[in-house]
Amino acid sequence: MAGENEPRTVGTGKTVASGRAASPRLGVKDGTKTLGPRRLARLAEEAAAMTQAREADTVPATTQESEKSGTSANVVREFPQVPGRVVVETDQDDDVMAVVTAPGQRRRQKMAGSDTGPVRPVAGPARVRRRHWMLIFGFLFIVLAPLGASGWYLWERAVDHYASIIGFSVHKEESSTPSDLLGGLSQLSGASSTDTDILYNYIQSQELVAAVDRELNLRALYSAAYDQDPVFALKPGASIEDLVDYWYRIVKIVYDPGTGLIELRVLASDPETAKTIATMIFDKSSEMINRLSAIARDDTTRYAREQLDLALEQLKKAREATTAFRSRTQIVDPSADIQGQMGLLNTLQAQLASALIEYDLLRDSTRDGDPRLAPAQSRIDVIRVRIDEERQKFGAGGKGPGGEDYATVVAEYERLTVDREFAEASYKAALSAYDVALAEAQRKSRYLAAHVGPTLAETAQYPQRDVLMMVAALFLMLAWAVLSLVYYSIRDRR
Repeated sequence: MAGENEPRTVGTGKTVASGRAASPRLGVKDGTKTLGPRRLARLAEEAAAMTQAREADTVPATTQESEKSGTSANVVREFPQVPGRVVVETDQDDDVMAVVTAPGQRRRQKMAGSDTGPVRPVAGPARVRRRHWMLIFGFLFIVLAPLGASGWYLWERAVDHYASIIGFSVHKEESSTPSDLLGGLSQLSGASSTDTDILYNYIQSQELVAAVDRELNLRALYSAAYDQDPVFALKPGASIEDLVDYWYRIVKIVYDPGTGLIELRVLASDPETAKTIATMIFDKSSEMINRLSAIARDDTTRYAREQLDLALEQLKKAREATTAFRSRTQIVDPSADIQGQMGLLNTLQAQLASALIEYDLLRDSTRDGDPRLAPAQSRIDVIRVRIDEERQKFGAGGKGPGGEDYATVVAEYERLTVDREFAEASYKAALSAYDVALAEAQRKSRYLAAHVGPTLAETAQYPQRDVLMMVAALFLMLAWAVLSLVYYSIRDRR
């Protein structure tokens, strides 16, 4: 019986155990390995459990059954080497059972005389494919290569720039007037652009750039390093439009509309040049503000001056008309002449009254043929004739000192007097308005005040290489990520 426990050779080099000590997992029939009854029963149970787990869309029950029974699940692989023959190998170290068939064959397990459903194969180990190499090479050429070229250019070719900073604002000398205190009507007028807004646009204008270029030759200063640094330098022979575009890169403006403060940062290849350009910008801006102040002053006083000139011309004409009237009528003041005439009439009236009284007294004290009555009566008649003649001078057709109608002369003089008085009043009002306009223009004078003078840099802070590198890395990474996503989206649609 000792020979029953010895192993036997089956087929081509296959060895199995025999006897009672051997496990009845495999049987041999006609030189071919076959499954034993216990192994077939166990495989049938595991296949049924896996089918139930797949139908319930849960984890395969093979592992759970093995955990409950305390035994490990075996992996079964089917290798159809010869048609009609299947070799089954088991591995007790694995926890999952799988059936692998040759490509093109239907995966089916025949156990215990019944068919079971296909079992998914275990995923194989990941390996690098062509698309992975494409992503790696894309990252290399899209991100690392441009980033390295940018770093080389920034640290090896880019020219250092120094910054000069200047800060200023527009100040106005204003004082409150009685009209402002009463109603504040000046604040109700329509809003207009402030001087600081105008100055902000002027600093970026072609006029200022051309003025600074004429005095400092900006084209030569900023195009000197073009052969070494074509990115941050000005192109030689640049036009005024190119110079204005480059001006936005070298002159940075920080403007706070709430406070009206303006800060300039001027860049140049050396600190002295940057400070000189900043000083030149401040001087040109101050000249522009002075021009605005002069224009505002002229606008404020122009209307008042025009009214004053018109009133003065009217006054001259009125006085010239009065002088011509006096020369023609030989009357300096008709009103004084009228007063003289009225005095004469009053005197004649008094003399007439006295003569009448004397005549009445003489007639009462003498008889009718008294020779003194005739002279007294003649005196009375003469006085009455004179009074009538003097009164006729004031009536229509009366002859004045110049032989003209006295009433017409007086009326003309009164008209001239009214015109002259009105012209004098208008002139006084226009002169007062002109003085007020001048005071208002002086009250609203403006000037440019610098609260931070042009600074002289000691260290070159531009170009900001670290910041530029981080920005370039960010955008390159975004570009690579977008292109990768586009590639995978197109690949998945196929």
